[in-house]
Amino acid sequence: MQGGRYYCKAENGVGVPAIKSIRVDVQYLDEPILTIHQTISDVRGSFYQEKTVFLRCTVSSNPPARFIWKRGSEILSHNQDNGVDIYEPLYTQGETKVLKLKNLRPKDYANYTCQVSVRDVCGIPDKSITFCLTNRTGAAWWGRAGLANQVYRSKRSIQTPLRTNAEAAPPALKLSVNETLVVNPGDNVTMQCSLTGGDPPPKVVWSHNQNVMPSKGGNLTIWNIRPENSGYYNCTTTNNVGNPAKKTVNLLVRSMKNATFQITPDVNKESENIQLGRDLKLSCHVDAIPQEKVVYSWFKNQRTVVPSRRRLEISRNDPDLPPDTSSLDFFDLRFSDYGTYMCVASFPGTPTPELSIEVNISAETVPPTLTVPKGQSIITVREGSRAELQCDVRGKPKPPILWTRVDKEGPLPTGEMIAETYDGKLRLENVTREISGTYKCQTARYNGFNIRPREATVQLNVQFAPVVEPKLQEIRQSMHSSFTMRCNLLKGSPLKLATAVWRYNRNLLNVSPNEQQEYSELRINSLTQKTSGTYECIVSNDVGSDSCVFQVTGKALSPEFYYDTPSPIKVFKQFRNYSYLLQWTQKEPGAVDPITSYKLEYRQTTLRNIMSKDIPVRGIQKGLLQQYLLTDLKANQSYEVQLTPYTSFGAGDSASRIIRYTEPNSPNPSDNTCRFDNEKICGFVQDRRDNFDWTRQSMLTENPKRTPNTGPVMDRSNTPEGYYMFIEASPPRVPGEKARLISPMYNMSTRPPYHRTPFCISFYYHMYGRHIGNLNLLMRARNKGTMDTQVWSLRGDRGNRWQHAMVPMNPTGPFQVVFEGVRGSGIEGDIAIDDVTVRKGDCPWKQLSPTKDVIPPGSPACKVFSMALHWALAFFLFVLLR
Repeated sequence: MQGGRYYCKAENGVGVPAIKSIRVDVQYLDEPILTIHQTISDVRGSFYQEKTVFLRCTVSSNPPARFIWKRGSEILSHNQDNGVDIYEPLYTQGETKVLKLKNLRPKDYANYTCQVSVRDVCGIPDKSITFCLTNRTGAAWWGRAGLANQVYRSKRSIQTPLRTNAEAAPPALKLSVNETLVVNPGDNVTMQCSLTGGDPPPKVVWSHNQNVMPSKGGNLTIWNIRPENSGYYNCTTTNNVGNPAKKTVNLLVRSMKNATFQITPDVNKESENIQLGRDLKLSCHVDAIPQEKVVYSWFKNQRTVVPSRRRLEISRNDPDLPPDTSSLDFFDLRFSDYGTYMCVASFPGTPTPELSIEVNISAETVPPTLTVPKGQSIITVREGSRAELQCDVRGKPKPPILWTRVDKEGPLPTGEMIAETYDGKLRLENVTREISGTYKCQTARYNGFNIRPREATVQLNVQFAPVVEPKLQEIRQSMHSSFTMRCNLLKGSPLKLATAVWRYNRNLLNVSPNEQQEYSELRINSLTQKTSGTYECIVSNDVGSDSCVFQVTGKALSPEFYYDTPSPIKVFKQFRNYSYLLQWTQKEPGAVDPITSYKLEYRQTTLRNIMSKDIPVRGIQKGLLQQYLLTDLKANQSYEVQLTPYTSFGAGDSASRIIRYTEPNSPNPSDNTCRFDNEKICGFVQDRRDNFDWTRQSMLTENPKRTPNTGPVMDRSNTPEGYYMFIEASPPRVPGEKARLISPMYNMSTRPPYHRTPFCISFYYHMYGRHIGNLNLLMRARNKGTMDTQVWSLRGDRGNRWQHAMVPMNPTGPFQVVFEGVRGSGIEGDIAIDDVTVRKGDCPWKQLSPTKDVIPPGSPACKVFSMALHWALAFFLFVLLR
């Protein structure tokens, strides 16, 4: 869950933010799960011949696991005979492999092992599970205790039998209660889930809302049950044979609440008042579990209402009302029908208490009216205080008031979409600016007249302090230049009353007020030592204030040290000291006056004495690499270095770093060949500025879903364990995207400036597929700044084979080698490299053509080539010795 891409963002108000990211992959391998199925859905007997058996192995891992099926110690392969199939089910994303045994034969009764592996990534060992298939003893299971780290080499694992001498059969269940069970509050309820089949014997598990419930022997008991215990309870069991068994009980705890009524005048006449001679309907409803079992009784003046076919009728489930609502219908209402009516809801024969509600029908029963009190249609409060919105309702009976938001979709401050109040007041505590807006009050259709709701609106205004930007901004200017500072008012309430005050180094400035309400500006005509400092603009209204702060200076920005300086140390062991080549670039040199010098201060980290040097410079440009050689540093000692730029304004911002003594590197590149077999890949690194990365892979670690007809099967040495680097052309890659692999820094020996030393870059490449793009070789010079030069390029399909290339280079200073792979037009465009060698000296005269096959070791042609290479190397050594 914690894997993924993490982002680091830094910003200081100058320019665009700097963003870096790193991807974290959590690699793991769970225990595999193996289930067995037969062609018959409900298998209760042994495994006989002429049956088809499916062994299904599932595992969760990162990276995707490789599956190996074994019969005994024999590795099984797909279609190795007519009786064995190995396949991956659809939509399993490489997490499942199925071994299908068709029409069981005598030799198929054996131990079957599913072994999963992530190729020892991060030292994660392989895991396995074994199933014993017999026609006499049925199924026996073993759990893995240890396996070899290598897939194809057998190692003894510790195994413990869990089940023997049993017939394999899928589980079956039986419930002791109905699938829908209704109980009373306070009862003790026991639900029994009995096993009626299954071998090996499965274990019964009860769950509710995805939570496992404590049970004993398949019996689940709930003591003193309450309404909140209602819901679905699942009884499940599995023994990895066939499909799991499941039974479900819908447990309902009787309850009643929220008794409501409605008065509906004559709908046919579109009336909203009670009138004699018209129809009338009284409705009664309760929220109950189970809803359909509620029994309603009607009383008038405490006497049971007797229905009359012509004048009085009791009905239920009116389509215009909520389900299971009881209604008392009056036809041709008369004066004698006036009175107090009571609706009683009950569960007969149960201890659940009855609920009742009374309704008075008389000439005084009138529909509601709704108004907003005078002066209460707009409510203005401060943020953090208390607000009260009010709507007055009149009528008999007086219904509750429902509050909702009008201009904004979302809940009320209470978190509910609708708030119900009986006094018409909506009370809000600790109000915030987000709850400003229009609120609607309306009469409810229940506990009153079931007619068109009466509505009104109230406007809530929440006043808050202004919000401005920038909060803090740094302004760097050259001497005597003019500039303007602007403090922008983003929001605030009240907005039109906002005022702005400017201060310089906490002293009040006399600035004329700005007619603009959106911002306030201050212009400085000339930057000097007297006008540099801290400026603050304070914007305020009746509620509070906010401020913009500007740091104005002519100081130069800090230098940026170049940490991957090539060969920074020169050791003089006879004098027990060393030198360090300090290199840096200047951050935004054009932001202020030209830099005339740097002050260099350094000291031993264990001492307080500081040594100082002045370094004059001129013509500093952005990105130009500066350097200074520090000499006479004590061997085995580290130094703290501080570098400060100077302009006509004075000292700028400093930068510091620690110089640590290390043994010097060899000035010559290594003659060892990099075969990428180590995870450190010989010091090669991925370019952070490219589109995607090169991938290290071997035949044992390749993705089983790799694109066919492209890329190598094995590395250049033709061994399954050998690694190589390649670019994957499958999605999400798109045409033209680039991946760059950068070598370590190769240092030059001490020579006069601009002396060219020849080098030969030897490597093998594999470019097979109809969508192959480009493979480019670049030389990255690190003399002053960084510059990439393309020295070799190849494009298109070159066949399904490794080929050899040797490329000469003539750098004038420290350099790196960059392999750039460019994605082609489609997914069959994988490019691979292997066996990279960087040697000092010229390449052999007779180079291998990139279009020719690589000569396999041991062939006659190889011997002829070896003789030619021998004479070429002999001549090369002769030239060097001279």
